[in-house]
Amino acid sequence: MKNLLRPTLLVGSVTILSACTDLQEVVLDESFTGSGLSETISGAIAPAYGQVSWTWRHTNYYGLQLLASDEAILPHRGGTDWFDGGKFLAAHTHSITPTNDLVTTSWNELTRNISRTLTALETLRPLADNGNQEAQAALYEMVALRGYLNMLMLDSWGVVFRKENSFETSEILRGQAAIDYIESEFTSVVDVINTDRGAGRMTQTAVWGFLARLHLNAAVYRDPYGTPNFTQDDMDRVIEYTGKVIDSGLYELSPEYFALFDDTNSGNRELIFALDQRGVLEEEHSRWTYWSLAGSMWGRPEFPSSDGTDGPAITPDFYRSWTEAYDVDPAEADNRFYMQNQQVPEELRDLTGVTPANDEEHYYCTTAEEYEFNRGIIRGVIWGPRKDENGAFLRCDDDPNVYRIYPVIQIKGNGPDRDVDYVNHELQIDFTNEGRLHSKGYRVSKYAFSRTSPNANNYSSIDIVLMRLAEMYLMRAEARLRTVDEAGALADVNTVRTSRTAREPVPAALESIDLDILFRELGFEFYWEGLRRTNQIRFGKYEDSWTEKTDSDPQNRLFPIPQSAIDGASNTPGYLQQNVGY
Repeated sequence: MKNLLRPTLLVGSVTILSACTDLQEVVLDESFTGSGLSETISGAIAPAYGQVSWTWRHTNYYGLQLLASDEAILPHRGGTDWFDGGKFLAAHTHSITPTNDLVTTSWNELTRNISRTLTALETLRPLADNGNQEAQAALYEMVALRGYLNMLMLDSWGVVFRKENSFETSEILRGQAAIDYIESEFTSVVDVINTDRGAGRMTQTAVWGFLARLHLNAAVYRDPYGTPNFTQDDMDRVIEYTGKVIDSGLYELSPEYFALFDDTNSGNRELIFALDQRGVLEEEHSRWTYWSLAGSMWGRPEFPSSDGTDGPAITPDFYRSWTEAYDVDPAEADNRFYMQNQQVPEELRDLTGVTPANDEEHYYCTTAEEYEFNRGIIRGVIWGPRKDENGAFLRCDDDPNVYRIYPVIQIKGNGPDRDVDYVNHELQIDFTNEGRLHSKGYRVSKYAFSRTSPNANNYSSIDIVLMRLAEMYLMRAEARLRTVDEAGALADVNTVRTSRTAREPVPAALESIDLDILFRELGFEFYWEGLRRTNQIRFGKYEDSWTEKTDSDPQNRLFPIPQSAIDGASNTPGYLQQNVGY
């Protein structure tokens, strides 16, 4: 059973030093029924779970992770869009300063999320101490959630905050002390936390998974600027905890890769931890769906506001990791790369001599129920619904339920292709005048446009995936490979590769494995899921050069602590010190 707690109004003031928040909640959760204490308990944990969506917002923590890696680049589109003070350019080039707004908002939302877990814990402890079992179970979840959020802090800024009372000053921990604290949070609840709440809540298997992540990255967390020393003990722990999840029997790898990111993914048995939305959570707003896609394209023909934003695209470097792995087009070798949903008739596919000036009859017809945009890595000319001069979608034979699907005209930006050419996504994307045009760059369409949303934007039913079973296999593969068990590592990697059997082409099993191949495989399996930066650092790839990024300073592995946070703590000299190099 899935459980969702929905905050509809969150008002308050949260700092790293204290947590004082006034909350009014509307809670949806089948496990808490009735009134009184049940409402108090669910109302206590709702803000903490609900804040996770804003923490992982595209212009907060998700964007920070994505754009700092080699997966994505977001230029100043056409010289008009997505500049935002240069924060996205700086994130990509590793030239971030302590006043960068992307760093500041990410830090603020994450520390606010941590504070909400503390507020929940302070509400739940007296109830649990008085024997309320529901409160005790919820308390375990909040301890685990706080451990997860502090691990995000450690991963990005090298610090965690420890305190048990909102009126105390947080103790700041780094390095081994921070690792020990996070581990203690998880181990204190792992044997008593629930085992059946589903992926939308912290469960025993989720805690095992986060313990595995912690130990896999512990070598980096101990010495963030040096060469990681992967100890036998850490790797043994990774193997132990991932094995517990795999052997639990609660999960299975999804035969269809893109089903992991559909409206019905709440029921997908590969998900271990996710932001549970179920069509009632407004804040996430489907940004993981449409951020990368063309602003000239609408993802749902029944919703005139379902356009993309011409945001980030994949770097040519990341694309080449696919083409270098296969002797053919990656779409012909690996069904994780692309899924063709649009059924463009054969006689329409050749666009020779066809332009927006003469294509009035160059369309096919489909219903809203049948229409689905393509998924995966999107290249070339795209197809989609088209609007008339009054902003209404064009229909077939005036049937209100049947829409015309055309090659998409470039109607955004100020480039030479505007209004005269089709959106044609090309490999080149960079910070030059040509490379930053709105159509440039291959796009990522991993998440579907929600069919349950009233506008294909907010109130999506698609859960945001934060941990899944494939990661357990590939973490175990890495730990095995780093402890000289190549055969075991290869078996785990091939288990994942060959599991996506619902559609051709099923990726072929690998014949051998090494760290470079495993790193490549992590990119293929988890692209644009917020893991790439961490993986690059662990594999020693973060100082490499890629499109528009040449920085090789290992001190940039950690982000700067926002200047506003340091200024806010200035009344306690030496309390919050800036990371090295900033």
